[in-house]
Amino acid sequence: MKLFEYEGRELFMRYGIVVPRGMTVTDADEAAQAVKLLGGAGVIKAQTLSGSRGKAGVVRMVHGADEARAAARALLSMTIAGCGVEKLLVEELLDIEQEAYLSLMVDRSIPGIRCIASALGGEDIERIALRSPSPVHSVALERGDGPEWEACSSMLDNALGPEMARKALSMAGCLYRLCIENDCLLAEINPLARTHDGSVVAADAKVTADDNALWRHEKLREFRDREETGADEAAARAAGLSFVALEGTIGCIVNGAGLAMATMDTIKLMGGEPANFLDVGGSSNPDKIMAALQILLRTTRIRVILINIFGGITRCDDIAEGILMARRRLAMTVPMVIRLIGTNEEAGRALLEGEGLKIVTDMTEAVNEAVVADRRFSGDMR
Repeated sequence: MKLFEYEGRELFMRYGIVVPRGMTVTDADEAAQAVKLLGGAGVIKAQTLSGSRGKAGVVRMVHGADEARAAARALLSMTIAGCGVEKLLVEELLDIEQEAYLSLMVDRSIPGIRCIASALGGEDIERIALRSPSPVHSVALERGDGPEWEACSSMLDNALGPEMARKALSMAGCLYRLCIENDCLLAEINPLARTHDGSVVAADAKVTADDNALWRHEKLREFRDREETGADEAAARAAGLSFVALEGTIGCIVNGAGLAMATMDTIKLMGGEPANFLDVGGSSNPDKIMAALQILLRTTRIRVILINIFGGITRCDDIAEGILMARRRLAMTVPMVIRLIGTNEEAGRALLEGEGLKIVTDMTEAVNEAVVADRRFSGDMR
């Protein structure tokens, strides 16, 4: 789960990381008042989860209340990655002498946490590394015995120089506690700014938390926002489903993440385009199938639905009950291709065939039928 910058700032402050003075606003008049309180000049940042905000024109430097009001109106009218801007972060205008980069992230190859630093901040670290990896330094903080601060200190000296490294090391310690105590996958400061008076400030805050650990962190659950996932993902999460929207036209309902990925791969190999990843998991609750079909039927571009079930813990007769429940309650006009095999397969097949539905047992056959049905809909009968 990605946090908005204003949420990341809140976490940073809780862990003793210095951030610019600022406040979150929701309209142009509030933005103008905030700039007045900050001394008449500031930076207004649209709160969006998409990257490269500076290049997207959603970070504006303003002088005076009138400029702030006009900039805020423009930003709040924008749509970024399909989502409207609802909040703005207004911060003081820093007198920056140097911009650097500092982050902690989970590195599964260690396994543990890696600290990454660069004297070149203020732009995408991936772009810097591709251009020339030498300015980007990193060190494994964990190798099973806890953080290795001596190695981290040496790395920061090499990356940032001794003067800035001392303060960056303190910030890295704060970021480490933040990551460990909140199950974060990434905590990034870009830029890490050194001002003309020698202060080192986190001029941006990017935090990604592990979805699987949110049950342990009430505050992070409060931060969760629909912009990151969308209404369908939120509905899927509420129903206990794993769902990711894609751009294709073949809707997928599958049990098990591995089988779901294999299903999408097979669709692609046969020339189709999956509309989503949807894993109903090992549960046999018919309500999950009902919820899954409701989510897919809201997507108007879906032209056929492929249900691919390999029942182990999942019972095929319960899956069949969910399909029939959806047929009775929903106005279903989208054709379905159903593959049903495994536990209670015969009972599930009998239920569905009794309602005139065709069932296949071979995955390749099921995917082929779905791709052919999709092409028939579009008139493409290659």
